[in-house]
Amino acid sequence: MKNSLDESKPIFLQIREQLEDAIINESIKPGERVPSTNEFANYYQINPATAAKGINALVAEEILFKRRGVGMFVTEDAKEILIKKRKQTFYENYMLPLKAEAKKLRISLEELREMIDKGGYE
Repeated sequence: MKNSLDESKPIFLQIREQLEDAIINESIKPGERVPSTNEFANYYQINPATAAKGINALVAEEILFKRRGVGMFVTEDAKEILIKKRKQTFYENYMLPLKAEAKKLRISLEELREMIDKGGYE
């Protein structure tokens, strides 16, 4: 868990993103238990309902599942679901505006590819 929360973004979104990042970078693996709403609440000194809102959103997307009386766990397909979702978000937030601006500036597809390659991608 991060040491502190960012005041510019809703807390439940930050908790959700922390869990998503941990699943994508495999610090939490499929089948592993995630921190509970109470653990998040105690750690960040927040209302458990706030933490639950972030966690429940991941349950609704089948990223997490609940084992009654035990806790929340990562589904087998969680990482793939998250990567697919984030790729779509990346496309919408970055690629579409990039393409629109390139069109305004009359940058050809070839020039755009050269610009991307120029930046280096490892």
